[in-house]
Amino acid sequence: MLTAQWVCRRCIKALARPKNRQFLRLASTDASTNLPTVLLQRARNIAAEHNKLATALASDFDPKTAKRMGELSRVAEALKEWETARSSISELTALLQSEDAELRQLAKEELSTTNAKVDTLATALSASLTPRDPFADMPCLLEVRPGPGGKEGRYFADAVFRMYRQYCSRKGIRTNTLKYETTVGAESSAGSASESPLQEAVLEVLDAGAYDRFRGEAGMHRVQRVPSTEMNGRTHTSAVAVWVLPSFPEDEADMPNEQSFNDPSSIFYVDPREVKEEKMRAGGAGGQHVNKTESAIRLTHEPTGVTVSMQDSRSQHRNRAAAWTLLRSRIGQRRREEREEEAWALRNSVLSKDNIRRGSKIRTYNYSQDRCTDHRSGLDVHNLPDVLEGGETLDRIMESTREWLVSKDVESLVAEEEAEAAAATKGAKKGKK
Repeated sequence: MLTAQWVCRRCIKALARPKNRQFLRLASTDASTNLPTVLLQRARNIAAEHNKLATALASDFDPKTAKRMGELSRVAEALKEWETARSSISELTALLQSEDAELRQLAKEELSTTNAKVDTLATALSASLTPRDPFADMPCLLEVRPGPGGKEGRYFADAVFRMYRQYCSRKGIRTNTLKYETTVGAESSAGSASESPLQEAVLEVLDAGAYDRFRGEAGMHRVQRVPSTEMNGRTHTSAVAVWVLPSFPEDEADMPNEQSFNDPSSIFYVDPREVKEEKMRAGGAGGQHVNKTESAIRLTHEPTGVTVSMQDSRSQHRNRAAAWTLLRSRIGQRRREEREEEAWALRNSVLSKDNIRRGSKIRTYNYSQDRCTDHRSGLDVHNLPDVLEGGETLDRIMESTREWLVSKDVESLVAEEEAEAAAATKGAKKGKK
């Protein structure tokens, strides 16, 4: 009796998993252009406005007009490159009918390359149309805290924190450790590779644009491995929560008013009268100053209940400054999420929520299989040590996440444009009646 060939469960799941696409193909997508019709029309409208502003600036310079033109230039340039490539395809297609065999062969080879280029330019054009995150150009704070999984989650939290710190070091990105607290009384040698049982850590990434680079890292990171203390060789599953918060430039004057923490209309503004400050003695291992001087600071924003404590430095002044930075970022994050709740049905926010749970995992680190999987982009890589060292393999994962975020932004934009078009059509029909 013949038996069917055995296939492992993981391979079946991989085959059944839908392929990740650069952008969503909807019913309104023009097959000849590989672009949703509503996006193409939006791009042409923006390009027409760009050309009109350029004409106006040629005769009379105006700062506001120049700023608006700069905001539209990204879309106008992307559309121009895409249309040029489309024109080249039309010319090459016509050459395929030539009587010259050599010319037909050259046109065929060039057509294949140009078609691939058009697909890339279509993706770039779609991405240029998506609204740029208002915090994209800002520095950021990476908060790392252990999630479900007990002591093993604390050890892996330290591994994740070091992964981002080493990644920044390899890329030449400036960082500052605002907070690094370990569990008192736990042994650092119990974890893998001498990991420490981390309670909470905050890494400040100082370079501009850091928020846009790391915003896709927010969520639950799951680890599957055999702890060094496990006697029976069983694999344990635990998790680490990562928050990505917008931070502030070193020079506050470089920030626009809507992002300035000194402007009462900014979402980062915190009224000092609403903040309760408590001075405490630092706890844990750390030398003679511990439990003797009141260098630790705890800030509580009474309207929201957000609490921040800082004791990493021996200086009370430095602890206070670091605590205020973290408090503003957390409150700004919360206010922004509240503003986005109304648009949640059409536009998916990339910001993490405070109620991150194990079920909302975004990535899995499997030690026994030497594998790291991003559950959003669907990318599997097999070089886990390089990932945890912040190497080039982590670059691949983060890049796939950024592409996934762009595809979700494009999907939301298409839904928004089609909803507006449908509403306009419905209103026009009612007007005729």
